[in-house]
Amino acid sequence: MRIEELKPAPGSRKKQKRVGRGPGSGHGKTSTKGHKGQKARSGGGKGPGFEGGQMPIQRRLPKRGFTNISHKEYAIINIGKIGELGLTEVSPQILLEKKVISSLKDGLKVLGNGELKAAVKVSAHVFSKSAAKKITDAGGKTETI
Repeated sequence: MRIEELKPAPGSRKKQKRVGRGPGSGHGKTSTKGHKGQKARSGGGKGPGFEGGQMPIQRRLPKRGFTNISHKEYAIINIGKIGELGLTEVSPQILLEKKVISSLKDGLKVLGNGELKAAVKVSAHVFSKSAAKKITDAGGKTETI
């Protein structure tokens, strides 16, 4: 078998319907749209979400909630996880390389769940009070980026 002998599977390729190409095509004159009416016009038909004149669901349902434009989405890590890594220095870049966190979002926040036995220098954007206390109690340092 050579490249010029390759063919698609029978029935997998269908010719495009070419409308408005004269009476011999079978799709000429009205271009398969019938005679007059809204659907025969250009741009005819109802838009998405139209429910036959009934009040559409997107207008029946109430608007809910509030989006705070100042909200920051932090990647989080607990003290226990930092202790399991066995590193002397931890930063957002190191955690990304080791795939402990998947993305940085607006920064890294360290939380105080778990125990820390060794002294570790931790660089992050935000620390919870309990996390900062546990790091300093273990002899480590916190560095806010």
